[in-house]
Amino acid sequence: MKNKLIIAFAFLSSIAFSQQKDSTNVSYKKRVLEGVEVDFLLSYYKQDGLHSSVSGGMGSENLTDLASNITVSIPLNDDNVLTVDAGLSAYTSASSSNINPFNSSGASGGGNDDDDDDGRISTGPWGTPWQASSGASAQDVLGSFVVNYSHNSDDRNFIWNADLAFSNEYDYTSIGFGGGVSKLFNNKNTEISVKANVYLDQWRPIYSTELHEFAAYGLNFQNNGFFSGVTILDQSGNASTSYLPNKFKVWDSTNRNSYSASFGFSQVATKRMQFSLFFDILQQEGMLSTPYHRIYFADKPNYYIGQAQYISVYETAQNNGVYHLADDIERLPSTRFKIPFGSRVNYYVNERLTLRIYYRYYWDDWGITSHTASIELPIKLSDKFTVSPTYRYYTQQSSKYFAPYETHLSTEKYYTSDYDLSTFNAHQYGLGVTYTDIFANAKIWKFGLKNIDFRFNHYDRNDGLNANIVTLGLKFVQQ
Repeated sequence: MKNKLIIAFAFLSSIAFSQQKDSTNVSYKKRVLEGVEVDFLLSYYKQDGLHSSVSGGMGSENLTDLASNITVSIPLNDDNVLTVDAGLSAYTSASSSNINPFNSSGASGGGNDDDDDDGRISTGPWGTPWQASSGASAQDVLGSFVVNYSHNSDDRNFIWNADLAFSNEYDYTSIGFGGGVSKLFNNKNTEISVKANVYLDQWRPIYSTELHEFAAYGLNFQNNGFFSGVTILDQSGNASTSYLPNKFKVWDSTNRNSYSASFGFSQVATKRMQFSLFFDILQQEGMLSTPYHRIYFADKPNYYIGQAQYISVYETAQNNGVYHLADDIERLPSTRFKIPFGSRVNYYVNERLTLRIYYRYYWDDWGITSHTASIELPIKLSDKFTVSPTYRYYTQQSSKYFAPYETHLSTEKYYTSDYDLSTFNAHQYGLGVTYTDIFANAKIWKFGLKNIDFRFNHYDRNDGLNANIVTLGLKFVQQ
């Protein structure tokens, strides 16, 4: 404890020293930020895939997301800047809609369809992992809010900042706080930075329909709630009362806490080249599993709700009317330790072309290792227009807790069928177009339009997941 107090005193003394230095008379110094800056960001994301984690590693991953952000940076005086970032993200997801996959709710309410254009004859509730259901979990809105305060010393060689973050969606809330310091040396050609963050999150767990009913009614769940009057089918399509997900238990603790420390080093090596190195340490604790990710055990019999004729084609998109009932939910350790490190290199080739290279290596104690490499080539077509082709490659070795649909065993302690934790390779191709008006001739009220940035990226993963991302960014400066 004594050592900690000494370190804390030394840190506070260094801040006090920097503030004392700031109080000396300075004939002139340039403001850190000349005026208010406002950034708008709008993005559209669309993906599809074959390995829904909600359906145990198999089924549609169709998802669309529309997100918007506004960031306002306000100079409080010559040295201090307050930045406020607010965002909204609204999505629709075939995968998460299947938390409750049953489009007809049987005895618990809602009518039945007599027939359907796809040939299904419905006599009760039905669902399929290959189609979105009409449940409330099909869509959600995420709201986020971040406030950051930064202070620069008079000579601009020492910077410290602090931030506070909040985000919320239907089943998850996150509160975060942190701060960091940066020190510049060697005529600002060298920079060292340290940053730390803490996130204190809270799940409001949502469980799949069948497991929710089992938790609510216990061993008598088939005579109550949703299951009352609903026929359960075995693998042969015959009615059965043997379905019993007795390994399932609700989570006692629903907290998820994350702690991170980041270290950075940046160096201007030559007139043409600048490089940086980074190293992060991250620790997570608490409920690290996703409560609505289903698991199916290879050593347990299969049970379904829906139309028996589709059981034989369950794992294909021909399945239009039957859903496999879960054996349990994803179970993962309550701690996770992560270490990513890497580097960036920017090389000025000539007045028209710059080369930007990035590499990152990642390791965690769940068994995942990965490599990320990317290259960007900003090409200046004129004083105002720049085009930037990009390419990114990612490769990952799977977690020791991952296995595909219906291959885990009930004797295992931890298990997931989330393909984000599997072995895969991914390629991302993109193109950006940037318009820059250094004089901000275009104006809206008291703000000049300084920058327009448009980007398109296509993402391809070798497990069948693919996505397109379109972003539009606008920067305004006060004049």
